[in-house]
Amino acid sequence: MKNREKENLPTVAQAGLWYKDGLRFQCQRCGNCCRGDTGYVWTTTEEIKNIALYLGLQAEEFARKYLKRIGYRFSLKELSGGDCVMYKAGSEPGTVLAGGGPGGCQIYPVRPKQCSTFPFWPSNLKSYEAWAGLKRYCNGIDKGTLYTFSAIQQISLGQASVGETRPPEADRPYSSHWADT
Repeated sequence: MKNREKENLPTVAQAGLWYKDGLRFQCQRCGNCCRGDTGYVWTTTEEIKNIALYLGLQAEEFARKYLKRIGYRFSLKELSGGDCVMYKAGSEPGTVLAGGGPGGCQIYPVRPKQCSTFPFWPSNLKSYEAWAGLKRYCNGIDKGTLYTFSAIQQISLGQASVGETRPPEADRPYSSHWADT
């Protein structure tokens, strides 16, 4: 991650201690973060390889079908209306079968870091108001797993993903809350 991005991430003191006790988040698998708004879902070379392997494709074939080049970077394509090309509509909210299932994120277990670190992006952590504003479209805000300040910082810096961090008292890493599904 670039130093500029690290500088934008607040320390406990800079954050005004507003999330010093942690934040709760549990992905509800509703797809609201995957649909509607246009934008970019940046992918790295390693992510492209992992996603292609997961889908049973060669990296070049995956890139041709599902990526667009923006300058020197690659982003997942969007369907009309702004939906991510990897989001397949047609399931009830919360019901997602990755890897070819009837709906939801088709690459959830290998989704790009940009997706796996949501909602703990620096822009969402700048203030309580920014975090609370996410509730308008993200049903998982303030629900489920309590992430410590340290875990949130790790995720924000891309050093971990949602579901991969550990509480301070744990002797072993969390297993993903999706591992048993």
